[in-house]
Formats: sequence, C-alpha cells, structure tokens
Amino acid sequence: MKKIFGGTETKVVQYVESVFQPEDACLKETRERAELKGLPIIQVGKMDGLHLETLTRAIGAKKAVEIGTLGGYSGICITRGLGPEGKLYTFEVDQTHADTARESFKKAGILDQIEIHIGPALDQLHKINKNAPFDLVFIDADKVNYPQYLKWAADHLKIGGVVLADNTLAWGMIADSSFGSIEDERAVKALREFNLVAAQGGRFRSTLLPTGEGLTLAIKIR
Repeated sequence: MKKIFGGTETKVVQYVESVFQPEDACLKETRERAELKGLPIIQVGKMDGLHLETLTRAIGAKKAVEIGTLGGYSGICITRGLGPEGKLYTFEVDQTHADTARESFKKAGILDQIEIHIGPALDQLHKINKNAPFDLVFIDADKVNYPQYLKWAADHLKIGGVVLADNTLAWGMIADSSFGSIEDERAVKALREFNLVAAQGGRFRSTLLPTGEGLTLAIKIR
C-alpha cells in the first residue's frame, strides 16, 4: 500500500495535498536528506505527518514519546504540534538513522526540545519512566513489538492520553489468511494483537483511521 491519503486515487491525493499543503520546505528537505543518507523510504506520508501535527495540537499535548525516529520527519511534525514549550522523547535503534534525525531536528530549530535515545526501545523506555505521565505516544517501529509498546504506553500515559500507531492495516494484509513469509505472518499477527488490545482490552477507547496504511488512535480511559 502506498503512503498516500485516499488510497490510490490520484486525483483525490492531488486535491487534498493542493488544499492542505502538508509538506513545507523543511519537511521536504528532511525527507530528501533521509533518502540521500540511504535510509529506508518508510517515513510517514505527507498527509500522515499533518495528521500527527494536528492531532498533537488537538489534544493539547506537551510531553510526547515517539518509538521509531528514522530520519526525523514524524518527530518534526509531532514537535510542531507540541509547541515551543513541548518535549519529545524519541527512540531509534539505528545510530545512522538517529544521527540523520538529529541533523534534521537541528535544521528545523527544535533540537533543544528533543531527547534522542539510541538502542532497542524495549531496553530504553525505562529511562524516561520518571518523566511520566505522558500526553502522547506515537508508535512506528518494529511491528512484532507493537503489543509490548502498547502495554508500556498504557502504564505511562495520563488518563486521556493518546496512542497513535502507524501501519496498523499491515500493508493491506491485516485480514489475510496466508502470507508470503514468516516475517510477514509474525508482523501481521502482532498488529492484530495490538489492534485487539487497543479496541477491546479495557484501558483505551480506540478507532482506526483509514489512512494509506492505517493509523490506530487509542485514548486511555483507565
């Protein structure tokens, strides 16, 4: 599935992007920098970045966590939504990705608002437990650990805090019964578990926004 608003309907995508203008010069440069550095082209799409900023603003978040920094595109969008007094704690397993993101954050003028942690998120998240409760957790990392990331978020968000998770339609495979690889099967099963717990686990009131790849939105209620 392409990371575009409205699925694959080109004229709809062109209309939405022309009206809402989701990507400015800073974000365009961030995306191009990641490509030049050889990072995988898996950052959030243009409209998804705008979703992150506007949803962050809508909930009045000031303290956010991002699991999966990549080149910094989504981190810039979230931090814009947090405003100048906000703080983003972001986690990235790859040093090159983190270095690229740091450069992007500096270029965007927001580096002083961001704390980058390098290494597997499940080994690093405990380092910010003392800063809880958080207002927002954005998850866009290794899919097999989405259920574990949700559990951490449930324990460290405030009541009314929000989880946003990308790729939760599993690249169109979420309802498939057979898969082309063991890796795909493991990822899809983990995403199904994540969605089920978010929807029916009792701690969140949730929905799934039908973006290009699916964006699950869960509000902590207990």
